[in-house]
Amino acid sequence: MSIAVCRNLTKRYGHITALKNINLEIEGGKIIGLLGPNGSGKTTLIKLMSGILTPDEGDALICDEKIGVNTKKIVSYLPERTYLNDWMRAKDIINMFSDFYRDFKADTAYEMLKKLNINADDRLKTMSKGTREKVQLVLVMSREAKLYLLDEPIGGVDPAARDYILKTILNNYSEDASVIISTHLISDIEPVLDDVIFIKEGNMVLHSTVDEIREKNNKSVDALFREVFAC
Repeated sequence: MSIAVCRNLTKRYGHITALKNINLEIEGGKIIGLLGPNGSGKTTLIKLMSGILTPDEGDALICDEKIGVNTKKIVSYLPERTYLNDWMRAKDIINMFSDFYRDFKADTAYEMLKKLNINADDRLKTMSKGTREKVQLVLVMSREAKLYLLDEPIGGVDPAARDYILKTILNNYSEDASVIISTHLISDIEPVLDDVIFIKEGNMVLHSTVDEIREKNNKSVDALFREVFAC
């Protein structure tokens, strides 16, 4: 069964069309890189699939359900910006997520915090920006969701933490779930990707497996990206 399907998905902001007739099908058990320059429509697509935005035309389905209350129960979304209150301690947020999401695993969250050397008693306002982003990723990946939507999950962390974060993503989603990662750090995430989607000016210009790119183009995803999006 397909985890996510987009049919002629279109979103406008006033006179600007952010996404144009996106047709897309995502299978289970995949890690997909959503790639494109700034302003290409990546965050808009993620917000539409998460249910934060509604399309102007077309629709999207998650596990055969139209985007709505039921799909939010099975989609775990990491926004580009931190949305948590600074006064909260990490353990307060874990308790909140435990109450709010049936599929949230508090033990998993505490284990990941420990491996990242983050004290669950610390308040967010005492943490660096990168550490707050790690906490937010921990919360997202501690759910047993069907679809994980990660908007720039490694953009604000130091290179030493990126490997652990990518391992966290790899080890904390079930084989029938899928992960969509939007990022500019293509070379960092390329080793974990199964598929890639290129978006340019609101249009999907490529949806391919990483293996197909390497076999047909004889180049890496990063090299193809630079070629497709060269100024």
